[in-house]
Amino acid sequence: QVQLVESGGGLVQPGGSLRLSCAASGNIFSIYAMGWYRQAPGKQRELVASITRGGSTNYADSAKGRFTISRDNAENTVYLQMNSLKPEDTAVYFCNADYRVGRSYTSWGQGTQVTVSS
Repeated sequence: QVQLVESGGGLVQPGGSLRLSCAASGNIFSIYAMGWYRQAPGKQRELVASITRGGSTNYADSAKGRFTISRDNAENTVYLQMNSLKPEDTAVYFCNADYRVGRSYTSWGQGTQVTVSS
């Protein structure tokens, strides 16, 4: 199994920045992709950004040009740098990991709240 722990959320003013971190533990060598999702009140969970083991990235249109996903393989950590934050970015942000042990599985973190407000 893979366990994920997020950190770095908080309250920030519009236009500000935050960096989220997601530390993975457990069967980390089986992970082939990690990502950040978010869920705002009353809305479905949506992909924000993802990164593969090889370093390929994918972003939601709302995140392009403002958010950057990166990974530190030595620390088994994935980051989401969020700049130029808007009130509509307010949500609970979840880290996930897709890994394969025989078949594919997905693990989720507990989520971290990001609130963008003046």
